[in-house]
Amino acid sequence: GMLEEEDFRRMRDLVAKGAMETEIKLAADEIRGRLNPHPAGQIELNVPRLDGEVVAGIQHKYQETVLFFPSQGQTCHAYCSYCFRWAQFIGDTDLKFASREAGQLVRYVRDNPQVSSVLITGGDPMVMKTPVLRRYIEPLLTAKLPNLHSIRIGTKALAYWPYRFTEGEDADDFLRLIGEVKAAGKHFALMAHSSHSRELEPEVARRAVGRVLNAGAVIRCQAPLIRKVNDNANVWAQLWRRQVQLGMVPYYMFVERDTGARAYFEVPLVRAYKVFTEAYSQVAGLCRTV
Repeated sequence: GMLEEEDFRRMRDLVAKGAMETEIKLAADEIRGRLNPHPAGQIELNVPRLDGEVVAGIQHKYQETVLFFPSQGQTCHAYCSYCFRWAQFIGDTDLKFASREAGQLVRYVRDNPQVSSVLITGGDPMVMKTPVLRRYIEPLLTAKLPNLHSIRIGTKALAYWPYRFTEGEDADDFLRLIGEVKAAGKHFALMAHSSHSRELEPEVARRAVGRVLNAGAVIRCQAPLIRKVNDNANVWAQLWRRQVQLGMVPYYMFVERDTGARAYFEVPLVRAYKVFTEAYSQVAGLCRTV
């Protein structure tokens, strides 16, 4: 199951006996604390500083890439049970990355010339309306940041809510924003979470992909290897073929991280390697970008 058997029984028994909400929450918080909410010490080791002060809502884990967590984007259209960022969603401000300060982001990128890419992440930033996204992206365009080459947004909206890109003035405004990023000389990439080719079968999903690409963005696709969902080489080969057919770029296959209630979904590394290599052997070169 999702939890260790002992933890599951504990929560089940509390609910069955009608325990007080405070008692249930106390038990849940204790279990969560043992699930490694911030693996690899990221809440201490990857948080940058400006003028000696911690910069909230930013991670700088990779030399050229800064992760930015806008406060309004720390929810999702739906929640993946295996999410390695589950600590963003449990109401504990001590564990949550979030910021409303675009100015601090600009200053940090300016002060760190090795940074060439900003990844706006969450949660899912595409839950935000485009005017809110603009508050974070436009300052990156108007500031003189010659070191900044690309802006990325991580999202599962193409699968969960493709209408975000197809319906209404806000969808059109987002496409205009992509054009403005391109006009400023920056690369714009939508980092799409796509776990199975069936997510790309609906006509509206295909239309959303086409609109984003026609606006000038590149869509790079990533997904975890999930037991009983896509732990099969044929599934991955079909997914990569479908993505390339639609003009998307296969980018990453993830394995589970040492965090959260992951036991039900995890796949042994030796099996993950087998799935990957067998899928790779089935596809043409354009799919071999993972």
